[in-house]
Amino acid sequence: MPDAGAPIGVFDSGVGGLTVAKEIMSQIPNERIIYFGDTARVPYGSKSKTTITGFTRQIIRFLMTQKVKALVIACNTMSAYAIDEVEKEISIPIIGVVKPGARVAAAQTKNKRIGVIATEGTIGSGMYQRFIANIDKDVLVLGKACPLFCPLVEEGMLDDPVTDEIARRYLKELMEKDIDTLIMGCTHYPLLAPTLKKIVGEKVRLVNPAYETARELKEMLSDTGMLNPDDLAKQSKGHEFYVSDLADKFRLFAAKILDDPGLTTDKVDIEKY
Repeated sequence: MPDAGAPIGVFDSGVGGLTVAKEIMSQIPNERIIYFGDTARVPYGSKSKTTITGFTRQIIRFLMTQKVKALVIACNTMSAYAIDEVEKEISIPIIGVVKPGARVAAAQTKNKRIGVIATEGTIGSGMYQRFIANIDKDVLVLGKACPLFCPLVEEGMLDDPVTDEIARRYLKELMEKDIDTLIMGCTHYPLLAPTLKKIVGEKVRLVNPAYETARELKEMLSDTGMLNPDDLAKQSKGHEFYVSDLADKFRLFAAKILDDPGLTTDKVDIEKY
């Protein structure tokens, strides 16, 4: 069994997984995070299952060299395409972001009409539809691919008229179908939550899988006796951040999202793993 004081590996195709990292920091403040963002190969949403699964294995191999005690796939596309395969290949717990968000959405909907916005890969996989159907076969799940959201977030265009207009166009179809719950099915999307909420209004509940994933991780660590007993400030190292490219750009964005101006980021040649 891994050491309870070991870090948690969190990984994503780019910066979106920072929303998951932030929730983990908030909900389990004693835990140390080692984050990897695959900034050289983002976006993942239009890539094949084979390619995404291969990328996922490389990232996991890197994080395993960091002696992590658990893994969090902070990317809906990787969670949709790769988790079922890779979890058979490792000896530590691994959590994705699809199932926690789907469970909450199924429990919250009143009219049994749930919208999912995500990358083309996640929508194409049908994973949200299948998982929610296993919970409640009467729920109608309506998916909408929003491929422009990720690059807008990566460029920092969180509060921009262009982003507002694109969001309105994407959400129009779902709103016409009378959804009462909307899953932000990509970890980039919570960064657009104020814009999304403005468009869908108060009658539609936004489900943030990042929040639900951190809550599930905390429960898993608690149930297995793996919560870090030491205050983060007393630990020998703090959080660590790695990327496959554009380390300076990532550092500036991450420092803003996590409110940590002293954050450092190192580049890793992920192709070696």
